[in-house]
Amino acid sequence: MLRCLRQAVEIESPTHSKQDVDRLADFFAREFRRDRAKVSMLQHPAAGKMVLAEFWPMQAKRGHKPIMLLGHIDTVWDRGTLARMPFRVRGGRAFGPGILDMKSGLVAGLWAIRAMGALSVRPRSPVLFLLNSEEEASTVAFRKEIMAEAKKAKAVLVLEPAAAGGALKTARKGVGEFRITVRGRSAHAGIDPAAGVNAISELARQILQIEHFARPRQGLTLNVGMMQGGTRTNVIPELASAAIDVRVPHLRDAALLERRIYGLKPFHPEAHLEISGGVNRPPMERIRALALFRTARALGRELGMDLLETSTGGGSDGNFTAALGIPTLDGLGGVGDGAHALGEHIVIRELPRRAALVAALLAAL
Repeated sequence: MLRCLRQAVEIESPTHSKQDVDRLADFFAREFRRDRAKVSMLQHPAAGKMVLAEFWPMQAKRGHKPIMLLGHIDTVWDRGTLARMPFRVRGGRAFGPGILDMKSGLVAGLWAIRAMGALSVRPRSPVLFLLNSEEEASTVAFRKEIMAEAKKAKAVLVLEPAAAGGALKTARKGVGEFRITVRGRSAHAGIDPAAGVNAISELARQILQIEHFARPRQGLTLNVGMMQGGTRTNVIPELASAAIDVRVPHLRDAALLERRIYGLKPFHPEAHLEISGGVNRPPMERIRALALFRTARALGRELGMDLLETSTGGGSDGNFTAALGIPTLDGLGGVGDGAHALGEHIVIRELPRRAALVAALLAAL
């Protein structure tokens, strides 16, 4: 498993480098074919290839819905990161860009399939292993295809990394982004400031108002992460904009927040607001994961694992499948720490344990 994982980590796959993501897609396609999967690749002019691998396809002909294993092959790390952050093993941990998020999960899923094959375990349902190529960029290119495949499934097992201590993820917040642009009027700041309409001042007022929409105790949060505006200090700025990240725990929160933000009115009578964006990844609500978690926890006990559940503010493609009403359990991948950080790593001894858990779930379902 570790050799395979090293190969995957050393094929760098930054989201926006199509040729690099394609290389990793080809790598996993070869691995899947070794296990007699029916493999297809979906092409996109800008994004890397998406991989669909079907195991035990004869079961589908008998009318059984598939179980989907879901993951992504892209990472947030730019090409060349390996030079300063090489794959290495130290103190029972393996380090490298994308090793936790989420190449270790893909390897665990692959070895779950291989374990079942070695033990001649044939699940009642076919297993569809889907690898998205641009999850880190909000899943734009293949969202429709992923949702179409998920609609056919009886359950979705997401191989994203586990939470702290190996906990499974039964709920995720919805994720969105809004952009607010203010158009004012320029003027000389010293000679005729009253003739201008200060776009930055207007935007600042809007941001203070928007921050009141947050309900952190209920899990609804907002973050103004980027601002732009102005040209020179002696010019009243005519243009300013801000990008706002939002996280919502429930679908009803998304609808309410969108109404409030799109309902903003300018404070200055001559300022103009332009608002775009919205919640682009719906929340994964706990109700969709509860039965699967209970099954996983019972199976985990048989494997000597005491599995806990948790929720997280980050999104995954499991958000989309859960929003369709498909039972979805997340966090079945690698156990470690430092996703998207220089110290990203997994705990090596947990890798076969996660594969065993996934295999047990596939067999039980």
